[in-house]
Amino acid sequence: MAPVAAAQPVRGTPTRPETSIVIQTRGLTKRYRHVTALDSLDLDVGVGEVLGFLGPNGAGKTTTIRLLLGLIRPTAGTAAIFGLDAQADKVAVHARVAYVPGEAALWPSLTGAETLELLARLQGQADLAYRNELIRRFDLDTSIRIRAYSKGNRQKVNLIAALASRADLLVLDEPTAGLDPVMEQAFRLSIREASERGQTVFLSSHVLSEVEALCDRVAILRRGRLVEIGTLAELRHLSALTVEATFPGEPPDVTGIPGVSAVTVTGRQLTCQVRGPVANLLAAVAAARPDSLLSREPSLEELFLTIYGAPQDVPAADFDG
Repeated sequence: MAPVAAAQPVRGTPTRPETSIVIQTRGLTKRYRHVTALDSLDLDVGVGEVLGFLGPNGAGKTTTIRLLLGLIRPTAGTAAIFGLDAQADKVAVHARVAYVPGEAALWPSLTGAETLELLARLQGQADLAYRNELIRRFDLDTSIRIRAYSKGNRQKVNLIAALASRADLLVLDEPTAGLDPVMEQAFRLSIREASERGQTVFLSSHVLSEVEALCDRVAILRRGRLVEIGTLAELRHLSALTVEATFPGEPPDVTGIPGVSAVTVTGRQLTCQVRGPVANLLAAVAAARPDSLLSREPSLEELFLTIYGAPQDVPAADFDG
């Protein structure tokens, strides 16, 4: 593994945003003829926040990112980054943003080291000591040419370049595509470091466990509209609490208890879900003297499926990824 030499002077730490709101959209809309890719998005993301941006293919995630980066024009509404217009002030905005796409498009004839150096010059800044630390963390051999890299290694180059820039805002679109589980842990550590440093992270990902582990809040799109936003604790009202219990004999009948659903009995084990007050369910379970009792809150995956329903209900169109 060959660390990148300090080929250019390191500029100072990027200045902090002047406003507590890094990303702000109001009525942000994008239509393509008769298709509405994004519909009236109102969103605020604060300094140092890690926001998970979720939705299946075609929900409007990539369209939102393109609008935030000023790559496409909105049909209606506004998007501001650091209080600057994402369209009119693109140069100033991009100086403080690092973007990692899901597919790494790099220069095949350059080595990893040369690519990182070029990306640093394009960004205008890089923390070279931290970049070398990231190279070691992600176990990247920078002496190899890009054309010989796997998809995962090309993605590592993009991630290292973005993280080493110490940009005020990291916009990440499926950033761990192609990474193995060990490297996903390296990514999570790096995002936590960025957040602790005061950087803001806008994370679009299909890896729900990743979002659950990293994000302060989660925003969920459905067919171009923002349908839910909040912390996991705030969103857990959308799904039921799961209760599992085993008994010395036959489990009690809890099917008629208000709020109880999805009752399954397998031998001496009872599994069910409950919404609202749990006192009646617990009384019925306690009366049967359970050997064990376990309750758990819904995971982000369960919350996501509650919003989208069964797989056949998820839009099949892959309009924008």
